[in-house]
Amino acid sequence: MSATNRVLAGPPGDCCFKGFQHHGTAEGSKISIAGVPTYFVEPKNKNQDKILIFLADVWGPFYQSNALLQDFFAQSEEGFDRMKWIGEMHKIAKGVVPKWWEAVKEKYGTDAKYIVSGYCFGAAYTMDLAADNAIVAASIAHPAFLNEDHFRKITKPLMLSCAETDHTFPLPSRRIAEDILIEHKRQYYFQVFSGVAHGFASRGDPNISDERWGREQSAQGISGWFHRFLDEKHTSLKQKL
Repeated sequence: MSATNRVLAGPPGDCCFKGFQHHGTAEGSKISIAGVPTYFVEPKNKNQDKILIFLADVWGPFYQSNALLQDFFAQSEEGFDRMKWIGEMHKIAKGVVPKWWEAVKEKYGTDAKYIVSGYCFGAAYTMDLAADNAIVAASIAHPAFLNEDHFRKITKPLMLSCAETDHTFPLPSRRIAEDILIEHKRQYYFQVFSGVAHGFASRGDPNISDERWGREQSAQGISGWFHRFLDEKHTSLKQKL
């Protein structure tokens, strides 16, 4: 056991409850897995041997912007106590995610290739699954609720899509996380965007060029990261440099 287990990504802040909704038509549907409402979108080729697990930020998987992100990968009132609400959601998620994950594996089988992508609130649960041999690779974007042990315990390739300005996962924490990944000889990839802040990858303002480009490139980068492990030919043969 390590002598330290410092917090590297803190809890969500006020900005996590703000953002810009992206417009489009969500292609997925709501299904139930282990009694948990789940957003499901099927790829056009109907292939179900490669499964993306999307663990959303505080807005949840059915928020329009998050639904559109999931589609892409497949093809407050005054007085509202946000931190109390987040604490309650953490308690619920800690009880729900393990049984939901087991039900997903039972539904789609042990031969399927699972990848996991988590944003903000969903990052900690993504890191937990990244220690599970059932998945192939993971990604997190502007994470919250992470400590040093999260990075020590993962066994699968990890991509981190980060903002230059992030109150939950600041530069010193990124440096420590990278040091841990190097020390434990993990496979990882950092993607850091200047001119954006926490939440850009899911709720960036499409009218601000840095935020729009950052969100698009984050999604493209995560998609490419997963294709690298799902289909090596996607990157090694598609284009010769």
